[in-house]
Amino acid sequence: MVTDKLRSSFLKRQKQQKQQKQYTRTSVAQQPLKRLINYGSKYKTKIWLATICSIVNKIFDLAPPILIGLAVDIVVNKDGSLIAHLAMRSIFAQLLILTFISANVWALESIFQYAYDRLWRNIAQNIQHDLRLDAYSHIQNLQLEYFEKNSTGGLLSILNDDINQLERFLDVGANEIIQVITTFLVISSAFFILIPSIAIVALLPIPFILWSSIKFQKKLAPRYVDVREKVSCLNTRLANNISGITTIKSFTTENYEIDRLRKESEAYRKSNNKAIALSAAFIPLIRMVILIGFSSILLFGGLQVETGLLEVGSYSALVFLTQRLLWPLTRLGQTLDLYQRAMASVNRVMNMLDTPMSIRSGEIYLPVNSVFGEIKFNNVSFAYHDRKPVIDNFSLDIEPGKTTAIVGSTGSGKSTLVKLLLRFYEIEKGSITLDGIELKDIVLYDLRRAIGLVSQDVFLFDGTIRQNIAYGNPLATCEEIAAAATMAEAHNFIMELPQKYETLVGERGQKLSGGQKQRLAIARAILKNPPILILDEATSSLDNETESAIARSLDYITRNRTTIAIAHRLSTIRHADLIYVLEDGKIVEKGKHEDLLAKNGVYANLWEVQTGARAKNTILL
Repeated sequence: MVTDKLRSSFLKRQKQQKQQKQYTRTSVAQQPLKRLINYGSKYKTKIWLATICSIVNKIFDLAPPILIGLAVDIVVNKDGSLIAHLAMRSIFAQLLILTFISANVWALESIFQYAYDRLWRNIAQNIQHDLRLDAYSHIQNLQLEYFEKNSTGGLLSILNDDINQLERFLDVGANEIIQVITTFLVISSAFFILIPSIAIVALLPIPFILWSSIKFQKKLAPRYVDVREKVSCLNTRLANNISGITTIKSFTTENYEIDRLRKESEAYRKSNNKAIALSAAFIPLIRMVILIGFSSILLFGGLQVETGLLEVGSYSALVFLTQRLLWPLTRLGQTLDLYQRAMASVNRVMNMLDTPMSIRSGEIYLPVNSVFGEIKFNNVSFAYHDRKPVIDNFSLDIEPGKTTAIVGSTGSGKSTLVKLLLRFYEIEKGSITLDGIELKDIVLYDLRRAIGLVSQDVFLFDGTIRQNIAYGNPLATCEEIAAAATMAEAHNFIMELPQKYETLVGERGQKLSGGQKQRLAIARAILKNPPILILDEATSSLDNETESAIARSLDYITRNRTTIAIAHRLSTIRHADLIYVLEDGKIVEKGKHEDLLAKNGVYANLWEVQTGARAKNTILL
């Protein structure tokens, strides 16, 4: 059944998160490459296979210069050539054998190139896929405070741009590094075998190239860290502006926003220019160093051929091998560029994964059908980050199966209670219990599955009306969806739309009015059918007629269900079984509507303001 599958999926993610945390605790002090290798350890067999294919491909790729040397040897020395000593003396037969060997070398090189290319690309795709899912899954398990500190654009930059940057390096850079190392080892060995007297001179540029590469790498690293930070700021600006496009248009601040975006983009451009200025200088400098090695072989090798110490074929092979050895080193600049960009991105992604989860799931299962709905706040204290306590030593009892209303002025702590009940934030002191069980001990999925929330700030996903209503119950039938919409007074306006329940609502439901979105949110909660229902200003965007209609539906919806109603309009909660009045995080009054009016206190004052009996300058949430 869908609930069991969702719970199983949730617990599996929790287990993966614990395993991931064990990894991150050991990785935080490591270099980014080591962190990446540790993360991709489950692909080590494929990585080794891809590495072997890269090495073998490069060995076959280095064969043509040797084949050219053998061909020159055959033409010059004829029956005294190396192949003649090993096989036939006929020049035609020798060339035929050499042609056969060449065909096989080219074929094998192509086969192994296909193999390593496919393996490295698949590894890149797999690690990118896993890393994006792990990062997103980890973000979902962080408390809301993390999202208040970090911008949406910055998080999207990490989940998309940084992870894609890593993929680009694994696609190309890993193979390049392996093949450069292979080239150096194979060719340097050939030099010391064939021409040891000038091998050291020919290989003299290598240490300088490696030293320069390390130096460039160290200088590039901080520049690319700055590039990643700048692109994060740019993405944040773009995300904010697109989300707030209505406000921008209404205030006619298009030019102002373009100027702000220009500054962010200019900062990103300048940051990239600093990195480019350094990375672009690498190849020209290395090219001049390569000239030393290449000229050494041309000069000293030619002199040894002249004196008879070196065969013409060997000399030809060495000239081409020198080019094969030194020229690919010019690509180290591009490879290092990819590497540094990728490592800067790896650090940002891994640092996100290192963010500790302050809210962890409990171990006690609480199936929805077993929830009674008794809620108790016992001496609870809580404060938002770097702020004074919103509630301090706060206690509140919510009876099961009854409707409890919470009212109060702005900042009194009403919505905070809802966030703590859903464990969006962790309390600092005290305890909150559901049916006598502390919330922190309950499986988080079961806790939130038992609560239906309709908030004032309605969020609809980009999809159809049907998909949004069925969001909490994806296996709901069309009849069940329509019934929930009818109870929420949404069915009639839905049927007037061109595509009815298949109408697309747009991003964040922008194609619908505020009242229509709120009715869909109520329908979504009704279809979820939770034992506990929270209405956080659930009718604030409705006109009086629709509000009255929904109020009648709520009388039926809340029957025999624990309901917590946080209300802006006191008329919507006047029939609640119990009303709590909050001020400065404390309960100042409680009772039924009539009893509170009779007390002529805070509640009566709020009621008179709303009904117009007395003018007050009270602002309510």
